[in-house]
Amino acid sequence: MLTARLYAVQKLPSLLARTLVSGTNGSPLLPDMAEVRSRLRDIVGASTNWRDHVQAMQERKALHTLLAKRQEDLPPRRMKDSYLEVLLPLGSQPEIREKYLNVHNSVRFGRILEDLDSLGVLICYTHTKQEMQPRSPLSIVTALVDKINLCKKVIYPDCDIKFTGNVSWVGKTSMEVKMHMLQLHDGDYSPVLDATFVMVARDPENKRPAFVNPLVPESPEEEEIFKQGELNKLKRIDFSTASLLKMAPTAEERNVIHDIFLNTLDTKTVSFRSRILPPNSVWMEDAKLKGLQICHPQERNIFNRIFGGFLMRKAFELGWATACSYGCSRPFIVSVDDIMFQRPVEVGSLLLLSGQVCYTEKNYIQVRVHSEVYDADTREHHTTNIFHFTFISENEVPRVVPKTYGESMLYLDGKRHFAAIMKEI
Repeated sequence: MLTARLYAVQKLPSLLARTLVSGTNGSPLLPDMAEVRSRLRDIVGASTNWRDHVQAMQERKALHTLLAKRQEDLPPRRMKDSYLEVLLPLGSQPEIREKYLNVHNSVRFGRILEDLDSLGVLICYTHTKQEMQPRSPLSIVTALVDKINLCKKVIYPDCDIKFTGNVSWVGKTSMEVKMHMLQLHDGDYSPVLDATFVMVARDPENKRPAFVNPLVPESPEEEEIFKQGELNKLKRIDFSTASLLKMAPTAEERNVIHDIFLNTLDTKTVSFRSRILPPNSVWMEDAKLKGLQICHPQERNIFNRIFGGFLMRKAFELGWATACSYGCSRPFIVSVDDIMFQRPVEVGSLLLLSGQVCYTEKNYIQVRVHSEVYDADTREHHTTNIFHFTFISENEVPRVVPKTYGESMLYLDGKRHFAAIMKEI
């Protein structure tokens, strides 16, 4: 299975390299992540100072006049126009290594999520850049992490990492970005993961959608990549339409839940309420962890709200801890999918995170992390994100068993996500 996944991840970067290499300048001096974030601040006119930053966001209101009235008024772009390569010099610059190091002497995947989020935004700004405009009137934010698939269990902390990526599909106001991460071994870069993000463009105040430059494929390979972006959009619509929050489970899924119910009934009593946990199983209510984050200004993004990459890192770390405590051994991330950013998180918010093991199969653990903000004034809770992580444990894990109808829906949702990941890899 791992060999097949490695081939799948290797194939696309090589295709992109052939297709997009003319979009690079051939310079061996690649920008690093610090430069990526510096460029983003320059593009929108953000400041590293908290008070200056607030003023800079006020000044962005004047950029409304630069927005296009129609997408047809914007010049089309090619895939190579947005192609970027960025270096994370963990091997050649040991001083930055500690930020990325975990206790297992490998790279913290949560930090990689932060870097992917920043790079995805910069790629979109590169796609929409207008030569005569030093500052962009667009507010480009992450709407969705469609998928991140890994082909290596361990990311080494003492070898350089290279990120590549480009815009692969464009709608009216949204852009799909494909990114790839490679790590240097024995003089060659080998693939580690590939990621697909969806970004949306909004006006300078981040209130309304804004048009972006259309994308024009230039070769049969790019046509295929563009078509895949359109298919990804349709898949997301279908998956959302069939959500268990909107539609009843299928007949097959209802049978699955009823079988679980029957297998947990106490045969000694004639009662629907008397339940017994089967051997080598864990009740779903006992397979969760919770956390709280105070969202300080340090974690803000260029638009004065909490950085989406920070939210992903914290959710992943809680998801990892949930899988670790459940499986009683070190879990390895296999895939991230369907992270929907439902609403922004303001600076100063109380962020509540809840990690739940919702499905298991052999040594795989499917974890769902729900994040919400709590308003202390109104005492209201508002969901901001739902995260889905697939982990693989070193040993076979117990079966997670739902008890209530709500838990059964979580179980089926986790089963659907797991099946989609296994089908893809």
